[in-house]
Parts: sequence; C-alpha cells; structure tokens
Amino acid sequence: MDQADDADLFETARRVLPGGTFGNIAGDIIIREGKAGRVWDESGKEYVDYLLGSGPMLVGHAHPKVTAAAQAQIARGTTFFANNRLGIELAEAIVAAVPCAEQVRFVSSGSEADLYAMRTARAFTRRDKILKFEGGYHGMSDYSLMSLAPKRSGNFPLPVPDSAGIPKSVREDMLIAPFNDADAVAGLVRDHKDELAAVIVEPLQRIIPPQPGFLPALRKITADNGIPLIFDEVVTGFRLAYGGAQEYYGVVPDLCTLGKVVGGGFPLAAIAGRAEIMAHFDKAKVGDDNFLVQIGTLSGNPLAAAAGLATLDILRRPGAYEQIHTTGRELMAALGRLLKEAGIPAQISGEPPLFDVVFSPERVRDYRGTLAGDATLMRRFNALLRERGVLKGESKYYISLAHTDDDIAFTIAAWQSAIAALKE
Repeated sequence: MDQADDADLFETARRVLPGGTFGNIAGDIIIREGKAGRVWDESGKEYVDYLLGSGPMLVGHAHPKVTAAAQAQIARGTTFFANNRLGIELAEAIVAAVPCAEQVRFVSSGSEADLYAMRTARAFTRRDKILKFEGGYHGMSDYSLMSLAPKRSGNFPLPVPDSAGIPKSVREDMLIAPFNDADAVAGLVRDHKDELAAVIVEPLQRIIPPQPGFLPALRKITADNGIPLIFDEVVTGFRLAYGGAQEYYGVVPDLCTLGKVVGGGFPLAAIAGRAEIMAHFDKAKVGDDNFLVQIGTLSGNPLAAAAGLATLDILRRPGAYEQIHTTGRELMAALGRLLKEAGIPAQISGEPPLFDVVFSPERVRDYRGTLAGDATLMRRFNALLRERGVLKGESKYYISLAHTDDDIAFTIAAWQSAIAALKE
C-alpha cells in the first residue's frame, strides 16, 4: 500500500469508526498480517509483536497446525447453533486440563464469561453482592467496570464506576478490596457474609503477581464462609501453565473463566467449574426458578473449537511452557538490567509469559502502586519502541511460543536505543 492509500484508509477509519478505532489500541497503526512472532502494518513496516492480538496468539500468528485445522473446518461449515464434535472435544480437553473444571459452558468473549460466572454464583448462593479487587479487569459488563481504573482512589469497599452509562444501582451490589491484602478481604467477608455471592479475582492481576500466601488465604476465607471463589483466567488460562494459574500457583477456585488462548485466535470463551454450581445452566437439574438462561449464536462454534484444540495440542508438546518461560525470563532480566544501568527508577512486574515495566522506585503490589508509576514516561517509551519496530499494548508484553532468539535480540537492541532516547 502506498502512502496515499494508507492516508485514505486512516481517513476512512476516522469517518466510519468512533475515534477512528475499534476501541482497543490507538488507530495510528493498521495491521495487515502476522506470522509467528511478528506482524506487518499496511505500510509494510515489520514489528516484533508482543501484543499478540491482546494475548490469544500464544503459539504465534498463522501457526500451520492451527491454520490447517481452521481451514479444514471452514470447508465443513463455520457455525451450527447446535452441539458439534469439536466443541465437545474442546470441553473435554478443558476438563482434563483445568483443576476446577468439572463442566464447561461456552460463550464468545471473556466479558460474557465473567458476566455469566458472576451470575452463576448469584444463582447458586441466592445472594447479590460480588467482591472484586481494585484494578481487576473482568470484561465490559456494568459490574466489571467498577473500580477497574479509577482516576482517584476511593474508599474501600465503595466502588467507582469507570464508564458512562452504568446505572447507579449497580454500585449497591459491588464491593471493592485492595489486591494482595488478605486481611482486608477477611474483614469485608466477615461484614458482608450473608450478602456475598462470590469473590472474583485475576490470580495474576494485570501484571501484578499475588504475594506469597495471598491466593491460599483467599481460598481459605471463601471456603470457610461458603462463598464461591472465581478465578478470572481469561488471560492466565493455558498461559502460565497448561492448567493455568490454578496449576501455576497451586490454588483451586470453585469457578473460572477462560478465553484468549483457548480459542486459538477465534471468538471463544468459557465458564468452567464445580458441577453443582454449573448445574444452574441445566433446567432439568435445578428447575425453572433456579435455571440460568444462557444463549449465544456463536457459543462453542466448531471453527473456534478447531483452532482451540489445535492450539492446546501444540501447548502439550514437551518443553513448550519451558520455552515460553525461558524467553520471558530473558527479556525481563534484560529490560531490568538496561533500565538500572541507565539510572531510571523502574520495576519489572509480572510473570515470564506476561509482564511490563512500571516506572517507579517502589515495588508494585496493588493497583494503587501502579498509579505511582510515571505514566508519561511509559507512554513515551512505548511510542519509542513502536518507532523501532516493537509492538505492545499500553501495559503488557505478551510472550509467545513463536518468539525466536532473533526476536529477543531485536527487542533488546530496541530497548537500548529507546532508553538512550528517554535520557536525552
């Protein structure tokens, strides 16, 4: 595409899309194609890709096995609004892999999965309130958009809405706690035990790891009080380990949500968990009054299931997760070293498959800790990296199985150059 065509496409986007974007990342880049650990924009510029479609492409773009599985299914039909063999086999694979999963219900997005997980917990407990953690991301529902990214710190446990259009009444059914503070959770559960339907948490909250003992304490608090614990594993599922964060951290919730990796780059997500809770999706088991209605045109469609099964097959290969973690550890160490050598106060936060830098002298343990970071410096650093051919989101490096030694070397060189520019 020449510059004139490129300009026309940007202008069309600005005319037909609010803000000129799909609502995800800035509209100043339009991706044309991806292969393995790299992508190319419409102008032909090549990038090492740590955006990975916001995480789904853990095995890389256009992996031959995933592509072949999807193409084979396309020839047979793309969706049926009925059970299909591949969807059933994918559910079976999830039950085999994920510790909490006794049954699975498919949806099309992580936002749907989180919404239905909370609704399922409400149906099971016949209570209304949900406890979530400040800064925790659980999709785009009204409930999830409470205290996701408040500009000003509120008083716990009062929620702060993060979007226009959320009914004021939603605030009454949400409680907000600080991540990595088990004592705060214990106090809120004690005070609201008879109202709480569930506690929902990202076991790795964005790029903030759980402190030692936090997730086991959360499991004990909820279990002791008869409150379902929901792990939002839309991001961490099949990423930190084949069994997700549950396997990686050794803590098993009552319900979890899955997405991104499990769909192999296609729209597919899931709620999974204990059979007695999942029974609320089955009218024959719970009756009319306790039945949870859930219908989705594309839920469990065979094309997404085919891609998901192929992706999981690749991830089961010996050494797959060792490779992902080795790549991530090497990059985390290099970025930390370069920033330290440059005298720039910074923390590398996350786990090897998913991390980023926070420009702060203080270690980050919760959402408010991220607010102490220099956001202006972060935006400049990301912009400098994009100029140098490294693509990432605002606050994440997603590592893939497809990233090579050449990709690592290219990235470290880009970091060196960008850090030097930061200091000018």
